Amino acid sequence: MMRPAKAGPERDPTFAALKARVIARTGHHYYADKDDLLFDRLRKRFKACRLADSAAYLAYLDAEATGPAEWAALEAEITIGETFFFRYAEQFAALRGTILPGLIAARAETKSLRIWSAGCSTGAEPYSIAILLHELLGDDLPRWRIAITGTDISHEALETARAAVFGRWALRTLPPEEHARYFVLGPSLPGIAREGSFTLRPEFRRMVRFEHQNLMSLLDGTAPSHFAGFDLILCRNVLIYFQADAVVGIVRGLGHRLVPDGWLLIGHAEPNPAFAATLQPVNLPGTVAYRLPTTALPVEPPPPPETVAAAFPRPVPEPPAPEADPPPAFAPMPAPIADPPPPPPSPSLDGAGPEDVEVVLDAIRGLADSGQIAEGWRRVQAALLTTPTDARLHYYDGLLAYDLGREAEAERALRGALYLDRTFVMAHYQLGLLLGAQGREAEARRAFDNAVRFGRDQPPDTLLREGDGLSAGRLVESVEDARLGMRTSVS
Repeated sequence: MMRPAKAGPERDPTFAALKARVIARTGHHYYADKDDLLFDRLRKRFKACRLADSAAYLAYLDAEATGPAEWAALEAEITIGETFFFRYAEQFAALRGTILPGLIAARAETKSLRIWSAGCSTGAEPYSIAILLHELLGDDLPRWRIAITGTDISHEALETARAAVFGRWALRTLPPEEHARYFVLGPSLPGIAREGSFTLRPEFRRMVRFEHQNLMSLLDGTAPSHFAGFDLILCRNVLIYFQADAVVGIVRGLGHRLVPDGWLLIGHAEPNPAFAATLQPVNLPGTVAYRLPTTALPVEPPPPPETVAAAFPRPVPEPPAPEADPPPAFAPMPAPIADPPPPPPSPSLDGAGPEDVEVVLDAIRGLADSGQIAEGWRRVQAALLTTPTDARLHYYDGLLAYDLGREAEAERALRGALYLDRTFVMAHYQLGLLLGAQGREAEARRAFDNAVRFGRDQPPDTLLREGDGLSAGRLVESVEDARLGMRTSVS
């Protein structure tokens, strides 16, 4: 029996006023034409606050006693933070091969780097940068002053980032041997899949600090003075939230906070020709970065040296001490979202037909990216009842089942995806990882060989389906890493 549809925003007379308030405060113009998506997120807050409708909720937001905390909760609810390491392989290849080596060479005398990860969610991005710098600098790292700062809208996300404990889903682009190199395997924790938790090793964790900050402060002049003089700024998958004029202003503001030879990286889908008025685009293999033009913008000076936190050596916080709240002038900053942003799960997805498969897949990705592995897997199972021939659903069935420790079901699902689409490169690759982790070396090698074979049928810079930014060319390197890890684990 189909469930009755819930009342939508068109039946809530105060929704339009609430929506206008939300967009005005957060800058999230992204929701201007997405009433159903915004209303679904608002309903979660209605339920949490035990309120009936937009009118009651708007009054709740306006109340002095409840408003500040609820605005923070709402702002966290309407943004979606990605939580996996080394997202977008092409950009990290550019960081590893061009951007960071160039900065390291240019700073050989001062041995100082300042990096800002804007909209860092639960910390995977700045921690990925820390890992990369650790590898690039090697034994010379203790002689450098590395200040990596991650900022985000959500206090909850920042607390998670400081704890540096992740589930397998956040590590899904890493070969198995890198799990042990970068993380310590721990027990299962609430919200973490039952295969255990992964705690980032102290040598990477202590290189990053976190603050609660606001990108909108770049537009109204309230940005804190110590947010300046950066060698590298990453602001990826945040700009999609904002209206076009605000995006241009934010990027201009980020440019003001770069040193003259600094770099800015934004999300793959976010470049805009208007940015060329203030920043110079630089084409790198598989991505575009930005730098100040030769006739540079006025640049905010870096803060005095004593305000720059040295990354090495310093004790590891156990647990990490929470950062002080910013001054009241600062509003929360929007966090990054998945690309594309997944709609929230809704009961209607359980009965989705084939025409709704894209909506279902987006919802599943969103649940998985937010750590709701079990719920994501349940959604996959429900969707397969009505759309059993979509290879992508079987693929996610396999990934999420594996995260839940259901290895036999994961293998069966991945093989089902390959039965439906023999050329599904990522399904071959993930099957190889699963088999290799079980010590089934010969079978794993066959799966990896198939991944390489079908990957080479595509141009090297082609982004692989369900590859999280992995290109066909980079896949070959990942397979070699996985093979090496497999040999190491069985030797």
